[in-house]
Amino acid sequence: MDILTDIADLRRVRGPLHLAIGVFDGIHCGHRAVIEAAQESAREAGGSVVVVSFDPHPIELLSPRNAPRLLTAPAHKLHLLERHHGVRHVLVVPFTREFAEQTGTQFVESLIAAAPPEGIARICVGQGWQFGKGRSGDITLLESLGKYFGFGVTGVGTVEVRGMRVSSTRIREAIAAGDFEVAAAFLGRVYTVVGTVIKGRQLGRTIGFPTANLTVHSEQLPPTGVYAVRATGLGDSWNGVANLGYRPTVEGGEVKRLLEVHLFGLESEIYGEDLEVEFVEFIRPEQKFEGLEALQAQILRDAAAAREVFSRKE
Repeated sequence: MDILTDIADLRRVRGPLHLAIGVFDGIHCGHRAVIEAAQESAREAGGSVVVVSFDPHPIELLSPRNAPRLLTAPAHKLHLLERHHGVRHVLVVPFTREFAEQTGTQFVESLIAAAPPEGIARICVGQGWQFGKGRSGDITLLESLGKYFGFGVTGVGTVEVRGMRVSSTRIREAIAAGDFEVAAAFLGRVYTVVGTVIKGRQLGRTIGFPTANLTVHSEQLPPTGVYAVRATGLGDSWNGVANLGYRPTVEGGEVKRLLEVHLFGLESEIYGEDLEVEFVEFIRPEQKFEGLEALQAQILRDAAAAREVFSRKE
């Protein structure tokens, strides 16, 4: 995948350009419709599709207290765009204070100025998407600028699944409630999170159940508890059992949620690696134990329950 980190980098992409623009948090069914509109335009007219997104999420800069948990952290989003949608070019625009001061017109003009000689053939967005300082940009502005500069505009309407409008907010609510079926329906794929494996207390190793401790990259998590999970990384995948719960950190007793996964058949060290984890099924709530023997016995039961989940789903 060709990852562009500056609007000026558009010049190196073979034109004409067909741009799909949006925050695209989650790459859900509505986002896919915008991306597919750009891909269809490129198939008809030739040229290259470029997905244009922003990092960080604009709300993180403009209203950090209201910033939601992400459905897809930046690296996860790029992975999904390449693996599921065959996207070859992504422009990740740094969303800075300076950039946030641009009007909608200035943003579009910067894209036009940076485009290769063949120019921009089409810009595809969600019908209701607004952009630029004070939300000065919208589909009406794009259509006006398109007529002036000679590019087409596609505004993709609301996408509905099960009679409900697909949105990142609805998906976050479904995941927070542990409703993976609804989340998957809106996403058009199973919900996953990506985390980096860090060194933990290594308690599991002492009782025969080594675990990979993951720091999840600011992504929305389901309720605490024990889950049957499927993890992918290093070109391989494993079934397993995971505990999502609260653990005190070394620094000042601060409490944070940690995802600990025991992967069946994994014996190698994977510290520092990223794993993509799918929550397949909830097994039980998180609980405390009086001692290591009680914990070990429960983990045995949890592992057996997880294996039963996968046996049932095969």
